[in-house]
Amino acid sequence: MAGKFGLILDNYRETEWICYKKRKYRKLKNQDVSIISSNCSGAFMYYDLGMRYLSPTVDLSIEMNDFVKMVKDLKWYMAQELVKSEEGKCPIGLLGDIKINFIHYSNFEESKRKWEERKKRINWDNIFVVGSERDGCTYETIKNFDNLPYRNKVIFTHKKYLEFSSAYYIKGFEEEEELGIITAFKAQNKKRRYLDDFDYVDFINNMRNG
Repeated sequence: MAGKFGLILDNYRETEWICYKKRKYRKLKNQDVSIISSNCSGAFMYYDLGMRYLSPTVDLSIEMNDFVKMVKDLKWYMAQELVKSEEGKCPIGLLGDIKINFIHYSNFEESKRKWEERKKRINWDNIFVVGSERDGCTYETIKNFDNLPYRNKVIFTHKKYLEFSSAYYIKGFEEEEELGIITAFKAQNKKRRYLDDFDYVDFINNMRNG
C-alpha cells in the first residue's frame, strides 16, 4: 500500500511540476534575451522557458572573479578567440585571460563550436547578467558585480547583503561557506529547486533600460 501511495505521490509531483513550468512559460513576455551567466543557472532559465540560447554561456562555469572581469568588458572579450587549454578534467578554453570550464561537453572542439554559434546570437539590447556567490566569490567580488554597468543583473547569495541591490538571497545554505547548487531540488512535497525561489520570469519581463 505504501508503495502504491508513493507512486501516486510521485506522479502528482511530476504532473504539478510540468504545470508549474507551463505557467511560467505563459507569463513570459520578453523572449529575445541574452542571459550571460557564470554557471548553469542561466541555462536552466532558458530551458524552463523554452527560449532559444542567445548566449554562449550555456553548460559551463566561470570562476566569479573572471566572470566579473569578462562581463565588465563583454564586447571586447566576445571578440577574442577561444583557444584550447590542456588543464582540467573537462574541456577548458581560454578567452584572453579568462578560463572557461565546459563542464557539460565531451571535448573542446564541440565546446568551441557551440560557443561561436551562440556568441553570434547575442542580443546586445537585451542582456541579463547572472552570477552566483561561489567559485571564488568574495565580498569584494559581489561589490564589483554590483557595480557592473548593467541594470538587469542578479547575483545569487547564501546570505543577505542588503547593501547590494543586485544580490538575491537563496535560503538553505547559511551554514555553508558559499552558495550551494541552486539547480538541485529541495527535500519537500512539491518539486522545486532552490533556483525557483527567484522569480526569473518577472526578472526577465521587467527589463530596465540604461
